[in-house]
Amino acid sequence: MPTESFEKNTWDWQLSQMQQQVGEWIEYQFSRLESALPQLPPGWSISPWLSELLKFLFWLILGLFVVWLLWLLWREFSPYLYSWLNRSGNRYRSVTNISDTELSVPLWLARSQEYYRQGNYPEACRCLYMAILQRLHDSNVINHKSSRTDGEYLQLLRASITPIQPYETLITTHEQLCFGDAEILPENYEHCQQAFREIAGE
Repeated sequence: MPTESFEKNTWDWQLSQMQQQVGEWIEYQFSRLESALPQLPPGWSISPWLSELLKFLFWLILGLFVVWLLWLLWREFSPYLYSWLNRSGNRYRSVTNISDTELSVPLWLARSQEYYRQGNYPEACRCLYMAILQRLHDSNVINHKSSRTDGEYLQLLRASITPIQPYETLITTHEQLCFGDAEILPENYEHCQQAFREIAGE
């Protein structure tokens, strides 16, 4: 008896019960629909294959309608979803990166070199990115804000600094580190290092 009651509480059993109830409800709705339809004259009947075809067309149209509705909802709300995901990712990134902004530009550069020697190119690039943010902060061009995203940094830089290309190199590489699947190679580090030199005027 306990085994029997246990089996009736499993997910499989509950799922089969739900399927049975849904099937019974659909049959009930079809029977109501058939009774509501006008009676065919004697001798007239719908062949089984036509009945199955009509059922198939009904479910096909219903499925297409649901897909169309989901597509409309996705088109309407996906910008908000992407915006929220970017804000969440950037908030996490800002907390982890800006937590040690007390470091000076030379210390960030020393860290970058150390990571490069260890073969840790992603962290080496990240340190160059942080060195640039620190440099902007020290020179009062753009102050650090924990909520500021890479896109916002670029927007502010485009409005106040030319040429923008070296900054774009460092910031887009940082975005790849945080959101992309691309592997960061020594060449990426060299591009970032070159961009830093251009910014620093070396």
